[in-house]
Parts: sequence; structure tokens; C-alpha cells
Amino acid sequence: MIEKEFFTTIETHYNSQLPFVAYRKPNEGFVKAILQKDGAIHTVNDFTESGFLFSPFDSKKDTILFPLEQSKTISCEYIISSEISNISKLKRKKEASNNSENEQEQHIKLVEQGIKAINEGRFEKVVLSRVEGVPISEENPIEIFQNLLENYPTAFVYLWYHPEIGLWLGATPETLLKIEGQRFKTMSLAGTKKYDDAIEKPWGTKEIDEQQIVTDYIVNNLQDIVRDINVTTPKTIKAGELLHLQSKISGVLKSEHLKLVVETLHPTPAICGLPKIETKSFILNNENYNREFYTGFLGELNIKTSKSRNTNRRNVENNAYSTVKTTSELFVNLRCMQIKNQQAFIYVGGGITKDSNPELEWEETVNKTQTILSVLLN
Repeated sequence: MIEKEFFTTIETHYNSQLPFVAYRKPNEGFVKAILQKDGAIHTVNDFTESGFLFSPFDSKKDTILFPLEQSKTISCEYIISSEISNISKLKRKKEASNNSENEQEQHIKLVEQGIKAINEGRFEKVVLSRVEGVPISEENPIEIFQNLLENYPTAFVYLWYHPEIGLWLGATPETLLKIEGQRFKTMSLAGTKKYDDAIEKPWGTKEIDEQQIVTDYIVNNLQDIVRDINVTTPKTIKAGELLHLQSKISGVLKSEHLKLVVETLHPTPAICGLPKIETKSFILNNENYNREFYTGFLGELNIKTSKSRNTNRRNVENNAYSTVKTTSELFVNLRCMQIKNQQAFIYVGGGITKDSNPELEWEETVNKTQTILSVLLN
């Protein structure tokens, strides 16, 4: 399918108020869409289903599924036109939103509550967030999605819509998990600072400790379900105009119980805190707003892929010898927005430790907001 036809098809589906998701995986050169044929709400029961899932932060709430057997799948090659991307980005930066003093005071107070709880020994780290509503002149999700594609080639970029649930877009840098057969991959991502034309700059103790907390938690909790665990040395990665610390974690699953793996990982310390139960309770009781799908997870669930063992395309006879593997690839829903009532609701947060500075934590959320604001259209 050619690019123009691809975007026309998903726009028609959207205008018909039918559920769909369009997305591009990190560093890939094509986009894909799963178009559900009816308006029903399907949910995940035990993670043996096949399709595209969208799960909220609160795991007690339903995980939404676009089932493959009740959907049409389309894809096309997508070439980034970086020149247009940069012009759009710079234009929007000049129109950055003005946060009210009340919003700033509320978030600083929330961070202070988190630091106090840490000093009282209630938990080691907590991730606290806020939502900011930005007026937009018109709701044109297809164009915003294209702008995200242009600006975030290394992120998982998506546009998700269900008429009964909502309209979400995002460009997330964080993988929750990737499973191909029995091979398992995830990452530990934490620490944030603004990019200023130099990636290799020294990190502070707060960010290094924060990233190590996430890494240790993931490794310790995977011990019973993953063997041959390998962890890479933390390195700096760039996501939009922000920098993060990342370690890659891989291994081999001991069983095929995907539900157990998901429940073990989600929510990770990178989007909730440590310990999980105490920090999740603190978030639900103190943030004073509903995260909904922000810091949940989304992606392909149990998709069958075929790989030929024959590297010589001319030898068609040997192409019959191929392997079919079941792959699941899920991403944490960060750097995202919800669009409704001619407003873009932008969700941002940051990890709080004993060394956190409330004013700097506020500035971090402002920087993250600017990152998403840059792709909004006039």
C-alpha cells in the first residue's frame, strides 16, 4: 500500500468512528495499522489473545484489545521528511504553554509529600505526574500522528482510537518487553535531563541512583521466570529533546506464561516506584487526577511472524523451510497525549528520590511538556 492510501484509509476509519491503531516501531521504515471492523469493546483476559492491546496504569481496570481475527491489517513504507519536521517543531516551540502558578505550586507540594514519605521510610522511590490541558484549534489526529513520526524516529509512535474510550497519541522511548519465542528483552530507563547539543555529559547522583533502582528491581523480580539474564552497562540515549539513562536486559523465559511476566514488570519503578504496592497506593491517593492510559502499556500481543531460513531469494524451493514464531512487543505509554473537546491533555511526570529537588522536578515536567507540545499543530 502506498503512503497516501494508507493515511486516507485510517482517516476514513476514524471518520466512520471505528476503532483502530496506527503505529511505527522504533527505527523502522514502515507504519502499520490495525483497523477493527466493528465498534465493540474487546478486552484481554489471560494474555493468550492475539492483537493490539492498550492497558491503563491501574491494572485492576480492563486492558483493551483490537483482536486480529476481527480486524484488518494494513502497512506502508514511510520516509521521514526531516526538513518539514524541524520547521514545524521550531514554530511550535515559540508558542509554548504558560503554566499557572497554581499548577506549579500543586506539583511542588505533591513532590514534597513524596520526599517526606521517602524520608519516613514508606518507600524508596515514587514517580509523580500531572496532566496539562492545551487548547488546539481543531482535532486533526492524523496530522499530529505524522508530526510525531517525523520528530521521533527512535521511539514507538502511535495513534489509538476507540469511540467509546478515547483518542490517544504518543512517542514513547521505553520498551516494557519483547518476547520472540522464548527470548526475552526489556530495558531499564530512568533519569532525565534536557538535551543541549551534547549527549555525553556527566549524570548526577540522583539520576544514577534512580536508574540503578529500576535495574535492580527488574532483575531481581525476573529471577524466577527468566534464565541467563544479561544486563548492559547504563548508557545515555536521546528521546526528542531529552536524555535518559538506559540499560538493556535480556534472557530466556522459563515458561510461556506471558501474563505472569507482564504482572511482574508492570508497573515498573520507572513509572510507579519502589516498592510497587506502596507507591502505587500513594499515587492513586495523592495525584488527584486519573492517569487513565498514561504509564500503562500498549503494543502487539502474540503476533505470528514467519522467518525464512533461506538467505538466497532466488532459491524459492528452500523458502518452504521457514520458522514461525509468536512475538509480543509492548511499550510503556510515556510522552503521550489524549485529545478531547478541542484540547490536548499532555501527561508528564518524574521519578522522586530522597535527593530530589521539588523545583527542579517541576522544571523536568515542563521540559517534557515542551517535547510533546512541539508536535501540536496550530
